[in-house]
Order: sequence, then C-alpha cells, then structure tokens
Amino acid sequence: MFTLAQPLVFAVEQPAEVRLETNTLKEELYNKHRKMYGRKDVIIEKNRELEHIEEGSFMSKLQKVYKLEVHQTDTPVYLLEDILTVRPKKGFIKDMQLFGAYRGNMNINLADNEDTDTFYDVTAIEAGIEGEFVNGWDYKFKTRLAPSNQWSFWQNLISDMYITNDNIKNHKILLGNSKLPIGVEGGQSTSTLLFLNRSQFARTFANSRKVGLRVIGDLDLVDYDFGVYSSDTYFREFFPGVDFTGWVDFKPLGKTKGEYGDLTLGTGISAGTHHTDYAVGGAYFGYEYKDFLINCEGSIADGYNGQVGLSDKKASGFYTTLGYHLTPKIQMVARFDTFDPNREMENDERQEYTAGLNYYIKGQALKLMLNYIFCQDEAREDSHRLFLGTQILL
Repeated sequence: MFTLAQPLVFAVEQPAEVRLETNTLKEELYNKHRKMYGRKDVIIEKNRELEHIEEGSFMSKLQKVYKLEVHQTDTPVYLLEDILTVRPKKGFIKDMQLFGAYRGNMNINLADNEDTDTFYDVTAIEAGIEGEFVNGWDYKFKTRLAPSNQWSFWQNLISDMYITNDNIKNHKILLGNSKLPIGVEGGQSTSTLLFLNRSQFARTFANSRKVGLRVIGDLDLVDYDFGVYSSDTYFREFFPGVDFTGWVDFKPLGKTKGEYGDLTLGTGISAGTHHTDYAVGGAYFGYEYKDFLINCEGSIADGYNGQVGLSDKKASGFYTTLGYHLTPKIQMVARFDTFDPNREMENDERQEYTAGLNYYIKGQALKLMLNYIFCQDEAREDSHRLFLGTQILL
C-alpha cells in the first residue's frame, strides 16, 4: 500500500545498522510529531526532516535501507524516503518526496453451519507526492489505485489533495481534500492502525475525506481541529451542502514530558446537510505508558455521512483496546467492539472480539499483522475470521 505522512525522526548511523530511536529526537519536534501523526491522518510536518546521513551512491542508500532498524511504531516511516526525495535547484518547489504504499490481507471466514471462505484482498495501492513550496507552504497529493466496488475509478482515485501553512505558531491551516477528524480512530492514518480493520462505527460513520478549510491547533494541554467542508464525498456532487467537523483533545499530562505517560481525553462532533441532515458525536479516552496502552471510544449518530455513504439511521458504537509491546518489534493487541446500526430496530446489534499480533519488521514501513475476530451478530450466524495482513511503505 502506498500511503502518506513522513517520519519526524533523526537517523543515527551505527556500525552495524541505522537506527531511528525515540530518545534521539529533539523533545519539541518529537512531541509535535506524536500529536499530529500518532492519532490523526492530517498534514505534512514541515519541521520533520531527517538528519541525512552523508550522500552516497544509490547502492549505499539501499544498503542503509536494508540495515534500518525502526523502534518507533506510532508514526509511519518510508523505506525509500531518502532515495525518492528530490530538491530542485530552481523553480517554486523546494523539495518533493515520491511515496507509495501497499496493503493486502489473506482472509479466512468461518461461519457456523456454512462453508469456509478463503480469499486474498488488496485493500490499498497508493501513490503520491508531498513536499514544500519555496514560499513555505506544504503540499500533498495522494492517489488510490486499488479497485473499489462502491465508487468509480475517477471518484476513488484522489485521496489527499491539499496545501498547508504553519506560519501561525502552534497552528496549521489546511485547504483542500483531506480526512476528517470524526473521532480518533476515524481520523487516524490507516498506516498506524493497531488492527487490520477499524472499529465498526469508525468504518461506518468516519474514515471519510471532504474538501474544505480547517484550522489545527497543537498546544501543550490541548489539541483541536475545526473545519468547514462541502458535504460531498468522493467527488460526486458540487457542494450539495455544508459540513462542520471539530475535535478537541485534552492532555492533562501534557507538561510532564511523558514522565507519567500520555493521557488523552477527547470529544467532538461532525454535523451537516447533504439532501438530509446528519450529526455524529463522540468521546475518547486513551492512556499510553512505555510499552502499554489502553483506550476506549464511543460514538452516536443521528444520521451520518461517512465511509459507507449517506444515511439517516440512528446508530451508535463503542470499542476498547489493550496493547502491549513484548519486544520493540512484537506487539500484542486485543479489542472489544460493539455496534448498533439502527437504534430504532431490535435484534440487530453486532459484537466483534479481536485478538492480534503485530510484527514490525521495520516499524510501520514493513509490517505483518495477524488478527483473529469472533463475530456475534443478532441478525445472523456467529462467525470466526482470520486475517494475515502485510503493509509496505516505500
């Protein structure tokens, strides 16, 4: 899969390998990077720059990619960033990075009293370019090349297409087509998800992109993201209505520099009109300390305009997650996820119990994921699903 974002890290060469270590980062840049990339698929970090290892031949660069050891797993790293970054000597572009990503899953579905269904699913093939103009504005353009059963090729083609500016201290202004912060997991980059699938409500209410103007604040004790958008998704109609989406994260431990871990309390709303009115609200709790994490998030909708499209149904959902790094490369995760697709109907709730194992070969740049999901659905037979996924960021 080809995907977006760039690492806010410094590379340090050692005799046997190249390491990207959290404790070698400048404190201010590392904290900013975690906020902007750890949970939300938003914008290019202008200040993120690798302290480039001396320029060498193409083969020497490939050798450094081979030796690369990434111990930071909450942000994406691109294997070929150094090779695929160009800095023109003339023109209005200061630098540009070509990037790509691939995701694919082997799926085994076992429903009670039904035959086993096994298939391979290419979930993402992405390619794009991002960088900075000479005037200080950043840009990003990302395309989706994997086929979609829901949208035409042209509707599905453009993923991210925006420019950003951070001249205002601790703030960024974004203009263009981008992913909305409808909840924490709903606005998170696919490349940093702990599981192969988002939670049920996040993949229903959220994970959508719209064209608009947003302001993103990054302060010690609070982050916020407010935007006004066209309510259209996938470029189907020209401005059929207005959408407001806002999210606020409160960080009570924001001034402790991570000594007691990272605590986040978030809430937000997404509301608008697209031939019908819709509104989605949510709340989030998350805590991370060293190798351990726990979070939970709930959302309720009176109509929605998310990944699955426009709906006037009243729905709700909740999930909670536990995670623990057994080693820097191996992480165990578990999640309970419940979803009611229509609160006005009975006997249609669904629960998913997920256990997973993530193997970070080279951080998020090269990752294997194993997920087992037990599904309880009041409207159909229970089922068991086994997923083996691969992620490659170039």
